Amino acid sequence: MEKALLKRLIAEKQHEISKIELVQRPYVLEPTENYVFIGLRRAGKSYLMYQLIHDAIRKGEMQLEDVLYINFEDERIAPIKASELGLILDAYREMYDGQPVIFLDEIQNVSGWEKFARRLADSRYKVYVTGSNAQMLSKDIYTTLGGRFIAYEVFPFSFSEYLSYRGVSLHKNWEYTDMHIQVKKHFVEYFYSGGFAESFSIRDKRSWLNAIYQKILLGDIITRNDIRNENAIRVLVKKLSESVMQPTSLSRLKNIVDTTGTTIARNTLVDYLQYLTDSYLVFGVSNFSDKLSDKETFKKRYFFDNGLLNNFLFDPETKLLENIVAIHLKKKYDDDLFFYNKNVEVDFFIPKQGIAIQVAYDLSNDATRLREVKALLKLSEVYELKTCLLITFDTEMQLTENGLNISVLPVWKWLLNE
Repeated sequence: MEKALLKRLIAEKQHEISKIELVQRPYVLEPTENYVFIGLRRAGKSYLMYQLIHDAIRKGEMQLEDVLYINFEDERIAPIKASELGLILDAYREMYDGQPVIFLDEIQNVSGWEKFARRLADSRYKVYVTGSNAQMLSKDIYTTLGGRFIAYEVFPFSFSEYLSYRGVSLHKNWEYTDMHIQVKKHFVEYFYSGGFAESFSIRDKRSWLNAIYQKILLGDIITRNDIRNENAIRVLVKKLSESVMQPTSLSRLKNIVDTTGTTIARNTLVDYLQYLTDSYLVFGVSNFSDKLSDKETFKKRYFFDNGLLNNFLFDPETKLLENIVAIHLKKKYDDDLFFYNKNVEVDFFIPKQGIAIQVAYDLSNDATRLREVKALLKLSEVYELKTCLLITFDTEMQLTENGLNISVLPVWKWLLNE
């Protein structure tokens, strides 16, 4: 790897970053720590690093020449080996006198990168790293990093961030003015197309989302994990999309895939599900009432972005509604998020907070409303509930049943008020 090329890459990136216009995303980071940003491909990890740079320059904490930013998905640097990573620092030192702040983007493409990152941290450099695969924080790598880095998950844009991108600023009591009409209009696009910022200005979003999905599947999952039965994992993803909202066991998933003529061993299925989770394509939610062993094998599985899920669906509304609620709860509560299924089924249960949530697209049918309310009532007889919610697409009311207060909220208002 020639240092002249590395110098050109450093200079090009400094110029590019100086010209980028950003929509501010909220973040909370410790100023003295090094970070590894992980998450779904195109979710905004690089964008967050750009924002960190802009914010630091605006505050006078650094100058543009202090930025050493390398994107390892640039084909010009693709041949670099771990043993050559030190040349990046050498190239910078020949350009500038000061100590840089180092940004290593998509570095998981370089096998053995973690030893270089550890050496930088040990040498008191400020370092930020991004990667699109949770396996980059596997046990072995995390041991090498030696506690020098904090993992920080980056998700696609939330609805409030999407509104900011569209230039919509919510004033106090906005929901009681005509502004709620504008908010609902924007939500429809967000609901179907998801939170990938790059897609917001594209007309043919479905084609763009399909291209991103193929990149995740082929690059982050099939190629990286040396999967030979490509058809089996494609069928599995399709069946997971069709099964959103439904708890599924490993045995049932295996049978579903097998019925398509693509047989798969149980251990292989477990591996495939882990690969899909590691790539941040899907995540699982366990049944709170299950014993520990069943919590890992019997789950609801959701997609990390509504746009990716919608790519597979016809008549998608009910699935997209529960999926978008699941995404928000996953970001907020993570490991404390469950569903409840024991004599009664409740869509989401956050036991430490005493929160129970049902999701129903439309409550105009009396039988539907009765079923959802009855489930919350039964759960309240087993656990003390502080908050009971019924999330709909566009219905709002307050219900009281047998002394239990239930707030019925439209999803777009719930997402913003949360």
